[in-house]
Amino acid sequence: MAYVAPIHRPNSVRHALRVNLFPNEDECLIVAKTNRLEIWKLEETGILVHTDTKAVNGTISILQKLRPRDSETDLVFVGTDRFHYFTWGWNATDGGIDTVDSFFDIHEKHMRDAQSQDLCAVDPTGRFMVVLLWEGVINVLRMHTVKSKRQNLHWMDQIRVSELFIKCATFLHVETGHPKVAFLHQTQTDAPDSRLVTYRLTADDKNTEVSRFEVRDQVDSIDIEDPGASMLIPVGRGEEDQKRYIIRNASTARAQLGGLIVVGETRLLYYDDAAKTKVEAGLQESSIFVAWAEYDVSHYFIADDYGTMWLLEILLDGAVVTGLQMTKIGKTSRASSLVYMGNNALFVGSHYGDSQVFQFDLNTKSLYLVQTLHSIAPILDLNIMDMGNREGEGQTTNEYSSGQARVVTGSGVYKDGSLRSVRSGVGLDDLGVLADMENVRALFSLKCSGASKTDTLVVSFLTETRIFTFSPAGEVEEVEEFRGMIFSEQTLLAHNLPNNRILQVTTTTALLIDLESGVIVSSWRPAEGQITNVAANDQWILISVDGRVLLSMQIQQDLVRVEQNDLEEKDQVACVHLPPEYPNIGVIGFWKSGTISIVDLKSLQSIHGENLRRKDNNASIPRDIALAQVLPPHLGGPTLFVAMEDGFVITFNVSKTDFALSGRKSVVLGTRQARLQLLARSSGIYNVFATSEHPSLVYASEGRIVYSAVTADDATCVCPFDSEAYPDSIVVATEKEVKISLIDTERRTHVQPLAMGETVRRIAYSRTERAFGLGCISREVRNNEEIIQSSFKLVDEVVFKQLGDDFILDTSPRVEMVEAVIRAELPDSYGNPTERFIVGTSYLDEQIAELEDVVRGRILVLGVDSARTPYLVSSRNLKGVCRCLGVMDDKIVAALAKTVVLYSYAETSSTSAEMKKLASYRPATYPVDLAIEGNTIAVADLMKSMTLIEYRPASDEQKASLVEVARHYEAFWSTAVSHVNQESWLESDTQGNLLVLRRNTSGVTAQDKHSMEVTSEINLGEMVNKIRKVTVDTTESAIIIPRAFLGTTEGGVYVFGLIAPDYQDLLIRFQTRLSDVVETLGGIFFTRYRSFRTEGRESEGPFRFIDGEFLERFLDIDEARQAEVCEGLGPDIEAMRNLVEELKRMH
Repeated sequence: MAYVAPIHRPNSVRHALRVNLFPNEDECLIVAKTNRLEIWKLEETGILVHTDTKAVNGTISILQKLRPRDSETDLVFVGTDRFHYFTWGWNATDGGIDTVDSFFDIHEKHMRDAQSQDLCAVDPTGRFMVVLLWEGVINVLRMHTVKSKRQNLHWMDQIRVSELFIKCATFLHVETGHPKVAFLHQTQTDAPDSRLVTYRLTADDKNTEVSRFEVRDQVDSIDIEDPGASMLIPVGRGEEDQKRYIIRNASTARAQLGGLIVVGETRLLYYDDAAKTKVEAGLQESSIFVAWAEYDVSHYFIADDYGTMWLLEILLDGAVVTGLQMTKIGKTSRASSLVYMGNNALFVGSHYGDSQVFQFDLNTKSLYLVQTLHSIAPILDLNIMDMGNREGEGQTTNEYSSGQARVVTGSGVYKDGSLRSVRSGVGLDDLGVLADMENVRALFSLKCSGASKTDTLVVSFLTETRIFTFSPAGEVEEVEEFRGMIFSEQTLLAHNLPNNRILQVTTTTALLIDLESGVIVSSWRPAEGQITNVAANDQWILISVDGRVLLSMQIQQDLVRVEQNDLEEKDQVACVHLPPEYPNIGVIGFWKSGTISIVDLKSLQSIHGENLRRKDNNASIPRDIALAQVLPPHLGGPTLFVAMEDGFVITFNVSKTDFALSGRKSVVLGTRQARLQLLARSSGIYNVFATSEHPSLVYASEGRIVYSAVTADDATCVCPFDSEAYPDSIVVATEKEVKISLIDTERRTHVQPLAMGETVRRIAYSRTERAFGLGCISREVRNNEEIIQSSFKLVDEVVFKQLGDDFILDTSPRVEMVEAVIRAELPDSYGNPTERFIVGTSYLDEQIAELEDVVRGRILVLGVDSARTPYLVSSRNLKGVCRCLGVMDDKIVAALAKTVVLYSYAETSSTSAEMKKLASYRPATYPVDLAIEGNTIAVADLMKSMTLIEYRPASDEQKASLVEVARHYEAFWSTAVSHVNQESWLESDTQGNLLVLRRNTSGVTAQDKHSMEVTSEINLGEMVNKIRKVTVDTTESAIIIPRAFLGTTEGGVYVFGLIAPDYQDLLIRFQTRLSDVVETLGGIFFTRYRSFRTEGRESEGPFRFIDGEFLERFLDIDEARQAEVCEGLGPDIEAMRNLVEELKRMH
């Protein structure tokens, strides 16, 4: 039985609306994100603030607003892709948001879907609405006029229209009180064109009978010269000084406000439907326009497909329209929806990149970015980078919740394209900025007033030290002198001692200072050289002078040197550490040998040592050390963390008795060394804060060590700071400032973006090269011509910095597009396994589509040279598009346009290789994805679900072959496939369905064995673009065993897993009981939302599939309803709460 839950909820914005939702408040912004409605409010600073989220059991396809008569607030109309519609708004009786009306189309589907997306237009009064769902059919609705039903919608009629392909629909501004609707439609199926027609919506004066929408009912019918026109903008009547004058002589009539604008790709047309006059204007620069918003009656924001924002201005002479003018005002994300929020604030909602908020200046006609709302939609591809288990190849992936498994997505389209790192982590909440300070080297907190709380902060710089004192009320003062401490040098260590003393160590001196008198009790200076490393606990201090001399001193009374070790030329000390729980030992990292040693502080003799260098890197050096009890003592002993210069952190289990080291593991946290800071918790347990390019908090959770990302990418060093005014906080130094922050108690998903400026279509990850291989597509317009170019590039696995040069695909005479990129380990010319990237391509050329013997794609095998630049090893021309690739042992599997082919691969030199065709298989239509397990290949077919084929090597009697062994007999428009367990496979389709299919090896007949059976099915509500298999080591008591990550077009990242047998029945019954109790906005049934749906069949609900996001809603309902759910279930309320919390922690 299957389980799916989001680790990153979809955040694509397709619909947004400015709505007067709350009485006596400013208008707010409603944003539709797949199955959620978010409410945002605009602050005076121009920043949007998220105030509430409403879940909907459906994928939102329509969002509009209505205004009931004599109402202070608007109603919001929502439609879903499953033909469920509802209105919601402010309930004055209950004082909250509530569903008002709910409709569901119960009829059997017998009409064709509209060729355009679902369209919905509302007239300027907010009382009439036209909905276009089916080809040649419109639905007309209005707000009730009866006083007792004014909040309700009245479904007036469903009318057939002769306009089949309607590109856009809008209502016009009229003065007669009779609504008029305009359609922009295409009249021919084989050639693009545009025609504008207008109709009066109702046939009677009381607006109660819908017009028949026949040809004779057309008010206007105009051919539009620009066939690419696809946008209509209704223009208001204007202010009092812009009122129109009625001129009965049509020959002298002039266009006035109150008409509409037809926006084309090359031309603009203003049409005054009352005066029957037109004003046209050509565009100096052609474009494809996709969204608009009104600034005022004569200015409109218009966004195009290339991320350019335009201002359309109606040129006026009083109320007379004299011309139209378009001006570029800035660059934005490619917009899906534009909303003008007032106060010169413009919201750009995007499905193709980040959503943004801009401030607009009409005088300068320019935009200024104020806020960015990050999105990872659409996810075109994803890969898993395991930051842990770096000691060898072929190991299993850590669980996502550990923070070591990072999901890297190729997100966005064209200029909004980016790489996004999705990782489990904790956040930092900034309490305040202490001061603007650059180049901070270290931070230390002290207790200097006899209190139990911290009240002093020591900030160390390269050539000086600054000290700040804090009052219990939080007042901060920087002092010029403090208890005899040295200010003129860099402080390497400042530490409280038990006997009311403090220890300060600078680069030249170690001081013991009495806090009460401020007298220096004892001091020590090296005879020659400088102090380079120092560590201390309450009894000892360990000092390194110039990295060549080691000294241990006791500090209970005075600085008493106990032992000295002169390393001379043998080695150099790189770092030292004294663990707080074990006062008589120290840990030393050595520079030359790349080793660490645990030493006895009395003799400085080594107790245990370990070589840290990896086989492929002889220059790796330990740079920081921390030894502490991270796991609870009853679960394990202390853990040793060693931060290496190359960004790795190596961990060891340490024996409590003899300090022996075991269980070596490696985790990569960055490309440079991490600085490790211990943060004390209760019961003698510590967390470790590691600062690097991607800071991490290391802590214990559920009996394991977890590495969680921290939202402090600019942090350089930290220290604990538990003061009266700021309890349990930390001080964080960045490149520019020092601030006080709190660490979140709840772990959540964090996203780190890296803009690429082009579409990242494919991602392959090589752990050997420590790099991602990217297949990218760029698009730009030069001289009104669209230029497309594909390339392959390498980026660093941690910081995503590009490595080497791009490998550019062909652009002339034909454009070559990247279709597939994988990483493979193939034998080189000497037979040794070598890392390679394999790229599949296609050529764009419609003119030769019917010709034979033409190269339509290639398979490229790329190597990586010493400069980390990709180079071509081999290329094979293909007669079909190479849609996807896979590897079976040392053979290459390619899914071409109509064939799956298996190639042998043999390199003849470092820059040449041979690929020979071994076997082929012809699928039903067109292969779109491959999944390989052993010698079995799963082929996802464009229209006919999936097929399992088996590779049978050549024998004495027959050639090698690909033989079909099983098939799923159902029409299913596949998008991705993956192996999940033994004979089970996971498949997705274009309508958001997920299927788990099992090969029926125990079938009675040959037909039974050949037919794959459905073991689980659900509708996710989002189209899955990529399924990436993972193998995770889980505990024996685990409820869910993760098997795959899913990336969707809406920006959702989901974890798919299999449910342990002991919990299957419980979770199924729990989900069923919960669906009867939990209510969402719109009142749509959970079973209908999650039921499997294709053109051929629709189920009654999810089948043997658990929705993890839905189970989490159990925690949000009150205890009375929780009791209702748990009645007769078996476990009590507390047990079910704990169960859901455990499931939630998994992702």
